[in-house]
This record gives sequence, structure tokens and C-alpha cells, in this order.
Amino acid sequence: MHILYNIAGLYRPAGMERVLTDKANWLAAHGYRVTILTTEQKGRPVAFPLDARIETRDLSIGYEDNNGKGLWDKLVHYPAKQRKHRKALEAALKELRPDITVSMFCNEVNLIPRMKDGSKKVLEVHFSRFKRLQYARKGLWALADRYRSWQDAHMVRRYDRFVVLTQADAQNWGSLYNLRVISNPVNFRPEKPAALDSNTVIAVGRYTHQKGLERLLEAWARIPEKEGWTLRLVGDGEDRQVLERQADSLGIRHAVRMGREQDMAAVYAHASIVALTSRYEGLPMVLLEAQTFGIPAVAFDCPCGPREIISDGVDGFLVREGDIDGLAKDLQKLMKDDSLRRQMGAAAFKNARRWAPDSIMQQWIQLFAEIS
Repeated sequence: MHILYNIAGLYRPAGMERVLTDKANWLAAHGYRVTILTTEQKGRPVAFPLDARIETRDLSIGYEDNNGKGLWDKLVHYPAKQRKHRKALEAALKELRPDITVSMFCNEVNLIPRMKDGSKKVLEVHFSRFKRLQYARKGLWALADRYRSWQDAHMVRRYDRFVVLTQADAQNWGSLYNLRVISNPVNFRPEKPAALDSNTVIAVGRYTHQKGLERLLEAWARIPEKEGWTLRLVGDGEDRQVLERQADSLGIRHAVRMGREQDMAAVYAHASIVALTSRYEGLPMVLLEAQTFGIPAVAFDCPCGPREIISDGVDGFLVREGDIDGLAKDLQKLMKDDSLRRQMGAAAFKNARRWAPDSIMQQWIQLFAEIS
């Protein structure tokens, strides 16, 4: 069976790119032919290693060339880029003849159902139903977000299968005949859990409004007993300077480390607690990966994902969304109590079996078999 994926690019060291790489590598290793079409790769190296049997092609559309230039610029240039994309995609599908064509909900999402190449069409979404509204943008952007959110609800019906990450998000999309729930796999397979003795709290993700890291810094400043502990914000992004200034103003800069890390397995292995302060998620990979290493979590109960990963009080703590005092309290509880931290870590390590690649990928194989 030939599976063809569509995504903007594979150059970002981000969650969706990691998940696609892991799934594509698994499929290639199990005898499937896999092709990945991108629109924005532009010759840049992939962020995560790809199996040599996987073919990649960049259609060089350039949607991202208009990022940061305002709504009017996008409205002017987007139709021409869609026409270019549709022509290139039609040619690629005609040549490659895949059995299954998968959209990752990027700019190809409204083009793929129009392709009459004979392949079955699958759409997978890595954000929640109301993500566009959660941007909380103002003015014309707010109108555009509402329109696109309405458009999303109609677009997903045009696919043979539509896959979401959580049961909670499945309810948000309503009763759809083609809807399936399949969580993300986690490819980390540590031989033993983290020791949880490093006095390090980690948060992993891009420095953006969505991830809410400024809320974590505020909570860290409110923890009265944290001497000897370090907070690591693993990642980078447009809000870095803002976060650095905030850490300075709160007087905690000496205890906060920021920046990217290449060896994420080593990051998890040397962490004692993971914190998640996102305003919204699809299914936060950091929580899945942390569980694989047996690390207890403290997370805001944002939509969607944390509640379906963390068993509150068993392998971590769920905090009411936006409750910074509650976040600080639960972080300190785990920081001060070695026994509780190890007890919750052991529970997390056990619960992580749910995210094993073989288990998750068998659900994908079953889905592909249903429609082929």
C-alpha cells in the first residue's frame, strides 16, 4: 500500500513534524511505500531523521513567504498560491498514484477532496476544533478566524476518514460518519524511568502565546521554597525576549534556563517534573513523552488533551485553567515530596504503555484497510 502525506514542511523541530516522521518511519519499516509532499521545505534539512525508503518532494508553493505581512497581503496572494498548489498536487498524484492521500490540515486541506486520482482521502487534525477561535485575535482577523472555523466544520465531511486526537475533541466536531479518534504514538523507549532526583522542572514547546510560558514564570516566582531547583524552558520562538525580560523583572532569571535542545531523550532523563501551561492543545506530545520517562506532570486543564493523559492525583496534577496560584502550589508539592514524586512517576511510566507505536499504528493500519 502506498501512503502519501501532505504537510507544510519537515524542517521545524515541532510536535506535528515529529509525529509524522515517527509514523512514516514505522510504515516504511513495515513494508509500506511512503511519500511526503511539502510546500515550504525549500531545501532545508529535516528536523527529525527519516527512513531512507521514504520519498520526499517539495512543491515549492511559498505560503509562508507571506507570514507576518498582514491579512490583506494574504488575501491578495493566497488564491494564486492555491491555484499553483492545486496544479502541482494534481500532477504529483497523477504520477505517484498513491492508495491513500493524507492531509495534515495544512494549506492542502481544501484541495485534496477535489483530486480525482482514485486514492482514498484521509484528514488528520493536530489541533482542537476551536483552535482558530482560541487565537483571540481582534478586528478583521477575528472575522477571518470565525469564517475559517465554520469552513473547517464543512471541509472535514468531504474526506473518507477524519481523525482527531482525543475523545473530548471528537465531541466538539459533532456526529460525523467519518470521524475516528487515534492518539499520537511516542517513539521514545527508555530502558528505565528517569531518576527524578535532578531538581529540574521542564516545559517543552515553542515560545508562543499558545504555550502560556509567561504563566509558568509567574507561578515559579510564587513558589516560596525553590532553592536549588531549576526551571528549563526547552524550545525557542517569537516570545523569547519577552520571557527573558519577564524572568528578569520577577527576579528569577538565575534559576531559569531557556533554549533548544537536540537530545530530547537526555532532557527527559534528567528531569524531575514536567509543567504544561498551554491555553489550548491538540494532544500535547510533551505529556506523552514525559510519561514514557516516568515523569509526573503538573498541567493546566486546557482543551484538549491534558485530561485524557493525566490521571489527576495519580500520575500528576490537573490545575484549573489559568489558576497560577494552583499551578505554583502543585509544583511545590512535587518539588518538596520526593516520595510522592517517585510514586506519581511510577504511575506515569506504567500508563505510558498506551502510547506505544505498535499499538497506535495498528489503529492506523485498520483505518487504511477499512477504506482501501
